Amino acid sequence: MAYFAKIQPASTQYVVTDVIAADQTVIDSGDFGDPTTWIQTSYNTYGNVHYAASPPAAPRTPDGGVALRGNYAVIGYTYDQTNDVFYAPQPYPSWTIDSATWLWNPPVPEPPQTGHGYYLWDEATLSWVYYPTS
Repeated sequence: MAYFAKIQPASTQYVVTDVIAADQTVIDSGDFGDPTTWIQTSYNTYGNVHYAASPPAAPRTPDGGVALRGNYAVIGYTYDQTNDVFYAPQPYPSWTIDSATWLWNPPVPEPPQTGHGYYLWDEATLSWVYYPTS
């Protein structure tokens, strides 16, 4: 069993409209439409690194396996046919895609987490804003 993402043309790229688990023979049969619109994706790939399968609550660790297409496909992601990768929508106009990891990077790195709180990106000031939780 593998995972497959259905892609549809959108502007100059493709957008993921569905993700299913199926055998390659089912995709090839055409039961889900044109087989060329289904691209295999790996649940264990993130940031162009392959991770070992692990229980839901356990931390995931790289296992040295071959990463497949940058990231696991999710509905709304882009499929870049030229680079044969999936990546998330751009979160903010100032963020740029890293062509090594296929993840979006802010123009300023997020500060390390300290205390009880979290940082959120503020596009208006191009900076991280700290929000304490206690």
